[in-house]
Amino acid sequence: MPRTPHINWQSLAEQAMAHRRRGDHAAAIVAYRAALALPGAPAELHFNLGNALCQQGSWAEAEAPLAQALAANPALTVAALQLARCRARLGRYEAAAAGFAAVLRGEPGNFNAALEGGHALRRLGREAEALGCYAMAIQAAPARWEGHLAMARALEEGGRADEGAAHYHQALALAGDDRPRRLHLHMTQYRLERGAAALALESLRQAMLCAALEQPPPSADERARMQLDLAAILLRLGLGEEAERRLGEASEASENEAILVRAAELALRHNLWQQALTILRRNVALRPENGSAHWNLAHMLSEAWYMEEALEALARAEALAPQPGAGPMRASIASRQGEADTALQLFLAQVEAGDTALASGAAMSALYADSIDAAEVAALHRRLFARLGEGARAVASFRNGREPGRRLRVGMITPDLHHQHPVNIFMQPVLARWDGAAMPISLYFTGISHDEETRQARGRVAHWVECASWTDGQLARRIEADGIDILIDLSGHTQRGKMPLFGNRAAPVQVTFLGYPGSTGVPNIDWIITDSVVAPEGSEGLFSERVMRLPNTVFCFAPAPDSYYPDFGPAHAARPLTFGSFNNLPKLTPRTLGLWAEILHRLPQSRLLVKAPSFRDPGAMAGFTRRMAALGIAADRLELRGPTGMAEMMAEYADIDIALDPVPYNGGTTTLQAMWMGAPVLARRGEAFVSRMGASFMAAAALSDWVADSDADYVETAVRHGSDRAGLLALKQGMRARLLATPAWDIDRYTQDLQAALRKIWQEFCASTGG
Repeated sequence: MPRTPHINWQSLAEQAMAHRRRGDHAAAIVAYRAALALPGAPAELHFNLGNALCQQGSWAEAEAPLAQALAANPALTVAALQLARCRARLGRYEAAAAGFAAVLRGEPGNFNAALEGGHALRRLGREAEALGCYAMAIQAAPARWEGHLAMARALEEGGRADEGAAHYHQALALAGDDRPRRLHLHMTQYRLERGAAALALESLRQAMLCAALEQPPPSADERARMQLDLAAILLRLGLGEEAERRLGEASEASENEAILVRAAELALRHNLWQQALTILRRNVALRPENGSAHWNLAHMLSEAWYMEEALEALARAEALAPQPGAGPMRASIASRQGEADTALQLFLAQVEAGDTALASGAAMSALYADSIDAAEVAALHRRLFARLGEGARAVASFRNGREPGRRLRVGMITPDLHHQHPVNIFMQPVLARWDGAAMPISLYFTGISHDEETRQARGRVAHWVECASWTDGQLARRIEADGIDILIDLSGHTQRGKMPLFGNRAAPVQVTFLGYPGSTGVPNIDWIITDSVVAPEGSEGLFSERVMRLPNTVFCFAPAPDSYYPDFGPAHAARPLTFGSFNNLPKLTPRTLGLWAEILHRLPQSRLLVKAPSFRDPGAMAGFTRRMAALGIAADRLELRGPTGMAEMMAEYADIDIALDPVPYNGGTTTLQAMWMGAPVLARRGEAFVSRMGASFMAAAALSDWVADSDADYVETAVRHGSDRAGLLALKQGMRARLLATPAWDIDRYTQDLQAALRKIWQEFCASTGG
């Protein structure tokens, strides 16, 4: 009989090394694990296993074997260095910085530990220490360009442009003939990250010049990457038409999946939805058996409100390979299809399974859900976010002066100052009128979408900080360095919000305002700004924050007073009575549609016009029609319209006689836009902030008779006002003048009220801390 070869740890380790030389890291990992299971295997094999896992990109799995190797041999510097790298890749920059520092204590001349330690410190906002590390790296390896380039970046970010330029030049001199283009591209990315688009363009031009002179020339993929960099810069500079052309050229010139995905993401950021979808559909056509290609298309379709097609693409992706994000995507799609209760349960299941990053998705879904009351929503928010307050910074640790009347430094954090975003619509008029002498604003912009609105906002504040790529630690240190007294959250639990930063406390006083219609439930957000209708006396238990009420209205809509207004005449009273809603589909819950159907049954000659982003999708339109048919409303009584530009959308309000507010999540921007364009809004007063916005806006316009206190009253009020066509026409003709005569629509007064509220908050803080 043939002898079975003896398997020992040495032979398995040799097999693992052979696999790694061939680039087969997965097979190497299997062999290393098998070797470590055998008697006599040395602890150093843990390092080899960890290293192979890092090469495969499995950073979380690599941490344990690297730590085991280091525990067995504390002098194994390569294990300590790789462990620190692993923690940096996982975003644990404090642990990473400590690990690099430990290596440097043992080997002060370790170039990699100094350079990468500087990177970790920079991500923590510890700029001076980062500069010290970069200086150590330069000293350890004066002939290497990497330290000089890192130093150039850090100095330029810190406002020391001349010193940075010297190191940039030195890096280029050391790089040799084969690397200048790559150095210029690195600097292009650095500058673009911090919003220095003009400087980024200068670096990119140098890179393109180098590329034109190089032999052999760069590959098609490399040229496509440069075109995408150029498109991103041009979009920042407001050169949209040229940017779109460059983006199109880049996506057509390459078949590289990473390039195509990046091109689509860039198009998405700047509202070029169709271009993004075209790019990703091409990606799927190029690699139809690739699960990630279908996944990327599913995500883009969902973002563009093509829900039925998104679900189909997601199913194809899952059929090809497991998709870890499938659960969250299905929850998001359910929410966007108006199935809030389903979305809530899906998000909660993900959170309970350990994905706490989806807690904000669950919180948002709770605001839309019919199945949960105001007290339960408040309790859920507190439960979901209690952990964010663990280990938070103490108020007393901030050194800000406690003088009640002094000049206040106000910080605002938002990603949403762009295009038609509601935060942008409401904040632009406020920023234009803000008294910067009394309260200078530092605006920390965490967004990745930039347009002419972003540039306008930037010019309206005292200080603008581009920080989309920053860690929370980096941002917190900058906020403290800027001496911010009151830090205002303008996002809540919406996309790219900064709730962990606020939970850990980044300023002595923290306030939430505008971006989220209700209590955040986040510890250490001290105040929420409301009015007396959305947060009446006695409702304080629904808020984890203290309540500061503005005197007239929580939100003030302030377009130009002489903007277009429809010419309402007798024909409007003679046409079929048209109810309408321009709200997103998630707000159109079963309860809402049931109420609307009952109104249409009571007024059988009436019709319903619904405009929503979802209705660019024929599947969404068919689904909505089916839902209404199940409630007895025929398709010929419905008119469904998809999204348009702002001017076109505002003009379309003239086609509505009465706007219908959804429940439980009222309209915000859409309600005020409808009123501005002459469409009175039927509102149902609920229990929570999110369910009382319509009541607030109508009360502020002295139209409380349009506000119902029960579902039955909602229907009766619609029938009463809808039956009085003459009275309705008179109201519509005078609506704009009525609004402009009320304090709630006086943007100058509103801005003063908001600043006065912040002053009062500060005074209370000073009184409570002995100021």
